Amino acid sequence: MAQKLATTARTGRDNQSKPPPYDCRPERGEMRKPGDAALPLLILIVQAGYGAQGERLVAGVVPLSNDKTKVLLIQSTRRGGWVLPKGGWETDEGTAQEAACREAWEEAGIVCTVVKDLGTIPEMRATQELTDKAPKAAYQFYEVRVDLEASDWPEKDKRGRQWMTYLQAKQSLQTRPELLEALNRSTIIK
Repeated sequence: MAQKLATTARTGRDNQSKPPPYDCRPERGEMRKPGDAALPLLILIVQAGYGAQGERLVAGVVPLSNDKTKVLLIQSTRRGGWVLPKGGWETDEGTAQEAACREAWEEAGIVCTVVKDLGTIPEMRATQELTDKAPKAAYQFYEVRVDLEASDWPEKDKRGRQWMTYLQAKQSLQTRPELLEALNRSTIIK
C-alpha cells in the first residue's frame, strides 16, 4: 500500500508533549515528582517530544546519494545557511525514526529509507545560544537512502535543498557541531 504524504508541514511544538513533571534519576533508581517523596523507579518512560532531563528530542536524517559521495542539505529558516533535515519528535509518532522520516519529507521533499542508526548526539551549543525557540535538545540521527526526491513538498516555499560533497557540507555545518557530528558518523565518502 502506498504511503500517503502530507502536503502541509506540521508546526512541531504544537504537536509535542510537554516536558515530564518528574525529576528522573535512573542512576539512583528513583523518580521524584516535585514536592513528593521518592518513588521506586520500575520503568523509565521517555515521552515523545522530551527526554528524561526535559531536553527537546529532535530526530533527523543524513540523506546520502546512492554512491555516498554527496549529502542533501536544506536551508535553515531561522538562522540562514544549510542544515540537515531534522525536527521535533511529536506525540503521535511511535518512534524517532518515524519522526525523522516525516521531517525529511516536510523539509527536504524526500521519501527515504533508514539504512543506519547514527545514535544520539547530545546538545553541543553553548548555554548562551539556547533560547525558548531553540531550547536544549538531544538529537537522534539516521543515515537514509533517498527513494524519491519530489518536485513539490510542504516546505518548498520556505527552504531550498542542495546536494553537497563532504567537504562542502563540512564547511556549511561548521557552526552546528551536532549536525557535523551526525555527518561524520555516516558512511559518506570523505
